[in-house]
Amino acid sequence: MLLVHKYGGTSVGSLERIENVANRVAKVRDQGNDIVVVVSAMSGETNKLIDYAMHFTQNPAKQEMDMLLSSGERVTAALLSIALQAKGYDAVAMTGRQAGIITDTIHTYARIESIDPSAMKQAIKEGKIVIVAGFQGVNKDGNVTTLGRGGSDLSAVAIAGALKADACEIYSDVDGIYTTDPRIEPKAKKLDTISYDEMLEMASMGAKVLQNRSVELAKKLDVKLYAKSSFSDNEGTLITKEGNNMEEVLVSGVVLDKNQARVTLRNVSDKPGIAAEIFTKLADEGINVDMIIQNVGIDGSTNLGFTVPGNELENAKKVIESFDHDIGSMDFDNNVCKVSVVGVGMKSHAGVAAKAFRALAANNINIQMISTSEIKISMIIDEKYGELAIRMLHDAYNLDK
Repeated sequence: MLLVHKYGGTSVGSLERIENVANRVAKVRDQGNDIVVVVSAMSGETNKLIDYAMHFTQNPAKQEMDMLLSSGERVTAALLSIALQAKGYDAVAMTGRQAGIITDTIHTYARIESIDPSAMKQAIKEGKIVIVAGFQGVNKDGNVTTLGRGGSDLSAVAIAGALKADACEIYSDVDGIYTTDPRIEPKAKKLDTISYDEMLEMASMGAKVLQNRSVELAKKLDVKLYAKSSFSDNEGTLITKEGNNMEEVLVSGVVLDKNQARVTLRNVSDKPGIAAEIFTKLADEGINVDMIIQNVGIDGSTNLGFTVPGNELENAKKVIESFDHDIGSMDFDNNVCKVSVVGVGMKSHAGVAAKAFRALAANNINIQMISTSEIKISMIIDEKYGELAIRMLHDAYNLDK
């Protein structure tokens, strides 16, 4: 078998932990498997490098930041290769460039355009364990690029797809995907299997185990993806195609996202193009708008409400205040959160949303906004009720069973 392993920052956070990873990789090799390992920077290393840059300026050039930040993963890759060689295994470390990862030209948040896996294939053919520095590639101009936070997951999935690996295993300090955050609800259960679409919804709703771009790519490339812990031998969770048996499970999980803010615009001029202009300007600033509610216009005006990530609220304010001639009044609320119910079984079962609304109403939790899709219900509520709502919803759908 050809396996791709990815080890996150906590898994390689010290020399002892890199030694632990080396032992795990050696064990897989001893079982007769070919293996490519993608690594993150040691935990805290990327933030330290950012702080170094900020010592000189609050606005460092993005091209130089890519050169700087990509070094963290290269350090880990080299150390892991050295650790394996010290144990008698033939290993080679590669940068993103050496592994053949070609990206677009957007610095600090590049997208992978193609992978030439020939160097990795040759090393595998020679019997080597290949260690690739994650989170990075090179653009057509030969400049180093990085893939954004969580980009090592993306590197691993893309490499698994390019090599047609039998599986891609993402290792972190969590041993799989749970029905909800076990720190909020101790009765949370680990899932054996979850569909790409459910995992994508949970990742985009705030579940931190897998980066959503990597799940999207795994679905596109049909990569068999596992979420596992580098600190245990538990089976982990398989993320794969939706199967018929998955629809028997009504709800797979509930997710809390505290990084939310609500914007309410009252007496907005009810004329064509105003909403489009507001949302276009927000998009131009890279501000992601999530839920949107617009009331029917009366007396030549309408009310418009929407949510943005909490950490982007100040930027959103600046954009919206530039429209003051078209808006009667505006409110900004940073004390909200989003609770979401996710499950492919929703498509074929009625009453899922009603159960969520009843559970929150029974605990006097007011729902401010609602958004639904085939496999998701999201609700904006007061932030102080977020964790209570997650426990109530977890119980309402019997997710501990």
